[in-house]
Amino acid sequence: MIFESLRVGLFQCNCIILGCERTRSAIVIDPGDEGARITALLRQRGLTAIYAVHTHAHLDHIGGTKDVAADTGALTGLHEDDLFLRDNLARQAELFGLPTPPTPEISFFLKDGVALTFGTHRMEVLHTPGHTPGSVSFYVPEIGLVTGDTLFAGSVGRTDLWGGSHTTLIQSIRKQLLSFPEDTVVYPGHGHQTTIGQERNTNPYL
Repeated sequence: MIFESLRVGLFQCNCIILGCERTRSAIVIDPGDEGARITALLRQRGLTAIYAVHTHAHLDHIGGTKDVAADTGALTGLHEDDLFLRDNLARQAELFGLPTPPTPEISFFLKDGVALTFGTHRMEVLHTPGHTPGSVSFYVPEIGLVTGDTLFAGSVGRTDLWGGSHTTLIQSIRKQLLSFPEDTVVYPGHGHQTTIGQERNTNPYL
């Protein structure tokens, strides 16, 4: 599997590109900003993005989606419970004193337990609400878990923004994420990677 991770935008969101070496089809996870940079990397690697999907709809994870979709024709996916955040990007941007990114169209809704295929690979959707109502994580057998802003190395996502719930967040982590083997690698939405074992044993929030 082809794996690329790049930090984009003011908030340094981890945008992840997963590609099939055989078919050259790809999934882009959290194209939060710098759409042109993301699509340039796709072209450089000879990949065609068929999906652009989101762990949640905060502006730093969705701000570059419209550009990526327009350039690649990728279908865009988001959990339905975060649609209200997609619809209020202007309010989100105002909170941080930033310009409003273009609002992307959503092609389909991500649902818990559904798998997306790209070439010979598959990626399972795990609904992990708490940071936002529609937050999801993705499980890819070849690499591990992509957790967005639900679980970080040594921390968890903030819950003081629209629709956040700390109780729900911890429940999601315990039910959906900590059930994976200890050596499962975790790729969070910001910062560096970790493992389920590391977080289970040392994360002070858990």
